[in-house]
Amino acid sequence: MAFDGITVAGIVRELKDTIEGGGISRIIQPEKDELLLQIKSHKTPYLLLMSANASLPLIYLTDTKKEAPLTAPNFCMLLRKHIQGGQIVSVTQPSLERLIVLEISHRDELGDLRTKKLIIELMGKYSNIIFTDENNMIIDSIKRVPASVSSVREVLPGKTWFIPEQAGRKDLLSMTSLEELASVLGGTSQEITRAVSQSFIGIAPIYAEEMVFEAGIDARKTWQDLTALEQASLCSVLLEKAAAIRNGEFAPHIVLKNDEPVEFGMLPYRMYAHEPYSVESCESAGDMIRNYYGAKERLTRIRQKSADLRHVTSTALDRINKKFQLQEKQLKSTEKKDKYRIWGEMLNTYGYSAEDGASSLTCLNYYDNTEITVPLDPTLSTSENAQKYFARYNKLKRTAEAMDGQLEETAADREQLESILTAIDLAETEGDLKQIRTELQDFGFVQRKALVKKGAKREEKAAPYSYTSSDGFEILVGRNNYQNEELSFKIAGNSDWWFHAKNAPGSHVIVRTQGREVPDRTFEEAGALAAWYSSKQKAPKVEIDYTLRKNLRKKNGGKPGFVIYHTNYSLMAEPDISALKRNH
Repeated sequence: MAFDGITVAGIVRELKDTIEGGGISRIIQPEKDELLLQIKSHKTPYLLLMSANASLPLIYLTDTKKEAPLTAPNFCMLLRKHIQGGQIVSVTQPSLERLIVLEISHRDELGDLRTKKLIIELMGKYSNIIFTDENNMIIDSIKRVPASVSSVREVLPGKTWFIPEQAGRKDLLSMTSLEELASVLGGTSQEITRAVSQSFIGIAPIYAEEMVFEAGIDARKTWQDLTALEQASLCSVLLEKAAAIRNGEFAPHIVLKNDEPVEFGMLPYRMYAHEPYSVESCESAGDMIRNYYGAKERLTRIRQKSADLRHVTSTALDRINKKFQLQEKQLKSTEKKDKYRIWGEMLNTYGYSAEDGASSLTCLNYYDNTEITVPLDPTLSTSENAQKYFARYNKLKRTAEAMDGQLEETAADREQLESILTAIDLAETEGDLKQIRTELQDFGFVQRKALVKKGAKREEKAAPYSYTSSDGFEILVGRNNYQNEELSFKIAGNSDWWFHAKNAPGSHVIVRTQGREVPDRTFEEAGALAAWYSSKQKAPKVEIDYTLRKNLRKKNGGKPGFVIYHTNYSLMAEPDISALKRNH
């Protein structure tokens, strides 16, 4: 979600409560479009990060320090000259514009008290950080915008700074009556969600959708389609939101969908108050922004790395599948081996009756009492023909025995790679992917790129996912094959219960009993976890095998995380874990 006017209003309220009145002790410009201000206010140090990055403009308080470049850029040197050591007099936001004005007092070269403004514009590709005097005359900006780039507004030293025209949009915060709002919305013919976002400054389409949702209105309708009651309901919601913003009644939060951040906001989203969505409250706007974009960055990085790993694994799986098909074909070709054995035995028994130079011998097959014709090489004796057939039989027999073992090994490799693909899909951290890569390297599916250097710090292994059932039982979930192995054979006790999706790659799920009897609800929840953490996650229902841990056996030479068992129960589970809270 982009920074809309409501988000900016929440940040301004936070900055007023923290850095307003504080002194600027240091200014650095870590990136060409980014500033970091070190501020001391009420004896508390703060770091204010502001970025005019076209793809991700933002401003928030952070606790992450950044290195200053060896040579400070000109804009940074200018700010140091004028406002380093100055005091932030006020932090304001005109209307619900996507910009923040820091008014800073300082003393000039003559010791006279002067005022400057640092303006942060959070407007997508038009984002900028502009430095002006008290009369809005531009001294400089982090991005200079000449007339050749924008004919609407030049951002150059000596030009006057002004707020870009908002195409007739109104200030929601100035509205105090239903009639005022109705007169604004009544002049539009667009669908109501778009009408709200286009009629008022700083209202993002997503929050316009929220307001329409709260009013209980069909978003496809226009203002003219609404009943008088629906019009009044929408205007009441708009006035309620305007009052909350004016009063600073903000509640920073992140909206998650299946534990993945999808939105953030300073006012509640009621349209996300249902599964599969959940809300994570944040202590401050800065925490909200940092956590949201931090999680997004991690997910993006994980997806990129998992895509690379998935490609490697899929390639290996394709190779194994081709190998399996070839071995199956070779094994099928050995099915006629018994025919050669029988021919040899028939020749040994009835060969005396064959005429010299005959090309075949017809006799009674004493295995099934049917007549059989055995082909002969006229240049060989019947004894030599028999030996030739026995030789073919023995060769095919050896091939079949070899193929049986190879097919079993190849099938195990295929099953392992399929389970690795599922583990990649379920991976949430770089540590998860690293352990998966290690397994691929250990079993020769990919080459080991480099050995770990002596003395290098080893990354800590991630722990299994931990849940608590509604009845208070701890439920552990393995993240990959190595962890499944450890969970089932080292962590779980004999009296613990083991769950797994039937005939499908997936995680081992363990219910820790501590000697207690497990109620049905916990069995159902463990089954839901086994269904969710499997390749059948998208299925409406998944069959789950479960048994006591003591019934599990590890096959000699078996792959990690693969078990055998002969005593088990089954249940059908929905892959829905929204009611369960993960501990870690």
